[in-house]
Amino acid sequence: MIYLKTDEEIELLREANLLVARTLAEVAKLIKPGVSTLELDKVAETFIRDNKAVPGFLGYHGFPNTLCTSVNEQVVHGIPNKKPLKDGDILSVDCGTLLNGYYGDSAYTFCVGEVKPEIKALLDATKESLYKGIENAVEGKRLGDVGFAIQDYVETRGYSVVREMVGHGVGKNLHEAPEVPNYGRRGNGVKLKSGMVIAIEPMINLGKRNILQENDGWTIRTVDRSISAHFEHTIAVRKDKADILSSFKFVEEVLSLQSEK
Repeated sequence: MIYLKTDEEIELLREANLLVARTLAEVAKLIKPGVSTLELDKVAETFIRDNKAVPGFLGYHGFPNTLCTSVNEQVVHGIPNKKPLKDGDILSVDCGTLLNGYYGDSAYTFCVGEVKPEIKALLDATKESLYKGIENAVEGKRLGDVGFAIQDYVETRGYSVVREMVGHGVGKNLHEAPEVPNYGRRGNGVKLKSGMVIAIEPMINLGKRNILQENDGWTIRTVDRSISAHFEHTIAVRKDKADILSSFKFVEEVLSLQSEK
């Protein structure tokens, strides 16, 4: 069942998603070589709880932490640990909140120190592909239009799209129908209706698209150990233009201040 949200529900979803956005910004302030992902996780959990919400991922199907922190060849669902980040790493931080009965879900991939230009280019293309997908998330189009826009944008640049991991509906549950693939054929798939709330989250690899699950039962990485980037927004489908409920504004303000130093 795909649940269409009322305008009131969409505003509650926006609040939960904006808290995710502000949590990611708190984490962004600390990302540098030498910091561990477990330190970032503790900061995120404290910030979410201080804002009268609950971490959306903690305990979800047994996941042990607040953040999914995926480094380099890790695609998604990396478990925070004590290993220090190194100069040149990239780090995908995926965060969820539960606020007033509704979930927020968003992800951003960060550079740690100085990152190689070809890896930065992958991050830029992945983020841009997210917005290409969002442009197609309007009433009357289909999920295949969203997936095609993402796939076409990255594959023409020589990158590959992870197939097995997909976006999803968001609401009173973290994962609702429908699944939102990052590949597809135009005109195919579920028809989009105003009031649908979905998380669109391209996971794009520098090498081949194949992935595997690590022995921890959570972490997904590329088989060829090529670098993978991940960006995610939760959006509401509307008539003429998707309404982005999450935000990268707070993160990018932090990153822009850091680059000026």
